Amino acid sequence: MNNTATQVTPAPYVTINLASAITGLSEKAIRRKIEEGKWIEGREFERSPDGGVFISIKGYERWIEGRHGA
Repeated sequence: MNNTATQVTPAPYVTINLASAITGLSEKAIRRKIEEGKWIEGREFERSPDGGVFISIKGYERWIEGRHGA
């Protein structure tokens, strides 16, 4: 049996599904924050070239700490 530990480095941007698991916010709550303009593209999230939405972990951290610049 191999007892080697695997270390995973978090990605700077994650899918809404993974962001939900990381933050505890529901996917619906995340989508609502984007739709209502509470989360800003280029700050809390980015869009991929094919239109997918990816959440910035650093952007989320700044938002939750109230350091989002708005």
